[in-house]
Amino acid sequence: QVQLVESGGGLVQPGGSLRLSCEASGTILSIYIMDWYRQAPGKQREWVARITSGGSTDIADSVKGRFTISRDNAKNTVYLQLNSLKPEDTAVYYCNADITTYTKRDSFWGQGTQVTVSS
Repeated sequence: QVQLVESGGGLVQPGGSLRLSCEASGTILSIYIMDWYRQAPGKQREWVARITSGGSTDIADSVKGRFTISRDNAKNTVYLQLNSLKPEDTAVYYCNADITTYTKRDSFWGQGTQVTVSS
């Protein structure tokens, strides 16, 4: 069994910062790609950022320069640093990971963490 658990969301004022975490646990052999997505009310889920096991990163244009993705391979954890937050960043943020276990390779999702940007 594999679980992804996000944390770090909350209510923050415009211009503020948050650091989201997503830890994978279970019988994991390797994790290649880890992504962050977000879904705002009434909108489709949107890809935000990606990091590979080698540390290569890619960030969506909509958040480039404000959000940073990183990971700790030893802890099977990916982070998303959110800076200069805007009200339009309000969404549920989800992590997704490409994980190989003893029996298969599959894509796993966390349950999401709410980020609300409001004064």
